[in-house]
Amino acid sequence: MKRVGNYWHMLPQYSQARKSVWEAVNPRTGKRRIDEAFPDDICETKRSQDMFIRFKNGATWQLVGSDSYNALVGSPPIGVTASEWALADPAAWAYLRPILLENGGWAVFITTVRGKNHVWRMYDGAKDDPDWFVQILKASETGVMTLAQLEKERIEYQREYGVDDGDALFAQEYECDWNAAIVGSYYGRMMRDAEGEGRITGVPYDPMALVHTSWDLGLNDATVVWFFQVVGREIHLIDYLANNGQPLAWYASELLKKGYAYGEHILPHDGEARELQTNRSRVETLRGLLGPHVRALTANGAERILVADGINAVRTILPRCWFDAKKCANGIDALKAYRREWDEKKKTFMDRPVHDWASDPADAFRYLALGLDTVRLTSSKDDAGAFRRLRGR
Repeated sequence: MKRVGNYWHMLPQYSQARKSVWEAVNPRTGKRRIDEAFPDDICETKRSQDMFIRFKNGATWQLVGSDSYNALVGSPPIGVTASEWALADPAAWAYLRPILLENGGWAVFITTVRGKNHVWRMYDGAKDDPDWFVQILKASETGVMTLAQLEKERIEYQREYGVDDGDALFAQEYECDWNAAIVGSYYGRMMRDAEGEGRITGVPYDPMALVHTSWDLGLNDATVVWFFQVVGREIHLIDYLANNGQPLAWYASELLKKGYAYGEHILPHDGEARELQTNRSRVETLRGLLGPHVRALTANGAERILVADGINAVRTILPRCWFDAKKCANGIDALKAYRREWDEKKKTFMDRPVHDWASDPADAFRYLALGLDTVRLTSSKDDAGAFRRLRGR
């Protein structure tokens, strides 16, 4: 009301915003929460289709998802509230930060902790920064609940999720414990092992070994690329690339700019599917941009079976993996956050992963594990010459 501009309230997923905010009803009053927050007296229009409100003074407010933030180009915000930030795509902040800086805007991040991920890095960097306000509110310190009530909650979590997962979830939800395991995480414990063993560190490019890539090709989701080298029995994850809404030529250009000598480029099995507009597959398109060593994994069953096989393959190779902590930071966070879906009715984990921002990086890493056996390990003069010709194209 005091400053006319565009304001966003961002949840991890666009669909969550509709369910938890726009359509949510206050059980005490029977009224929609959105109408209680913004009464009709101050609103000019409310559009349910895109969860958009224009106020009588000209300011606007809109619900968005971190999975679709870049679809709102043209309506730059001056204020953003990010709810459940630990579950959101961290790339959204990199997109929004220069916009808010230019507009003299602000951002608020509200979240439950989910391990030492992008939220922890943000907290660790902001806690002593005078330009930020930072506060951690542990349930045992706020006085909102008594210690007896909290102990009862912890016991209820144990009954519902089992002792280990129950304690971890209680520590996460109530006590803001950064070290609590992410409940249902496929790779959380193995990634903690990698940290403890010093395998998440600086991992330089080795010019004597080829760089291979594994891709998850997005249409509505992100396209993600992992860059890795096989050195002896070790797998070195040296780089990572992710973006939305870019053509394959953009990714190929970014790969060539990095100056690596490339080996195999591994795509998911649907990379062989031909697009109606061009009658070319994405494998064929990338071969024209990156050379002949682009291949799609061969589908050998239903997608559900492939996911399960791929998850097991990832678990097999993770003890051999070394990650560059800086270049692969978002990919590392995704592997920690990739988790099984919880069935509230049956009170058990389902045999399928949650589809959120972590899915695309985890899928690309899964293709790495499935395609690892056939990659070439060392470069040659022919490879180097072919690469130079590609860069000069």
